Amino acid sequence: MDLKENSRELQPTYYFMINCLLYSRMETGLVSNQDYYDEDVNVYLAHLLHSFINPEYVEQSKKFLSKYDTDVFRRLSNSTDSRLKYLIYKTNADFLLVSIGIFDNPMVPAANRRSQPSEEAYVGRGKTYYHFAYSYSQQMHRKNVGVSDVLEKLSMGFEKYIRILSHMRGEYLDLVKRLSDGEVYHLERSVNEHQQQELLRVKQDELLELYSAWRSEPTKEAEESLQRVVSEIRQINPSFKFELPKR
Repeated sequence: MDLKENSRELQPTYYFMINCLLYSRMETGLVSNQDYYDEDVNVYLAHLLHSFINPEYVEQSKKFLSKYDTDVFRRLSNSTDSRLKYLIYKTNADFLLVSIGIFDNPMVPAANRRSQPSEEAYVGRGKTYYHFAYSYSQQMHRKNVGVSDVLEKLSMGFEKYIRILSHMRGEYLDLVKRLSDGEVYHLERSVNEHQQQELLRVKQDELLELYSAWRSEPTKEAEESLQRVVSEIRQINPSFKFELPKR
């Protein structure tokens, strides 16, 4: 999954996913930043769910997937490539998270579930895989600690994120399966527009607060924060105009 993927291509489905995810967090009481900052996890999960819609991503991931722990560890014991180890752990963790949370089926047909490990065992595997992926990501992403932070949070809060995804599956994604492609497109477009308007309101409120703080104490840091928010608002509304008064 490439988080640098073109945002224009992502917009409709990505914003649909993150909107459903945020609603699911509120409805389960597992709101963002409750125990620690995890808005970055929201972004990661929305990108991950969007990736599963892409058959090419699923096909490319197959070479890293293994059904059993023994297969995973055997492949890793024969490799000294940190990047390969990172990809194997992360991909298997991602698929376990989505399989348990969204499909309620850890890659096992219903008829064969009795002879398979319990969900707790799969959860344990997911937590462990994300932990190892986090460890190797520190070697891979030394200049981008954000990736490592997300993987560590997914390892620590694996059960919590499964609860959120399970709620999302029941309340939102089952509905999507019953809609036609055209209906989904219009729904996604509507959600995207709503999301943009909500984000715009939040940024406008933030701008007012920062402007008030700047007037009280016109520091360089306050001015830079204002410029940042103005830039973010212009990404949503290019016609927005704002200039600081000269003092």
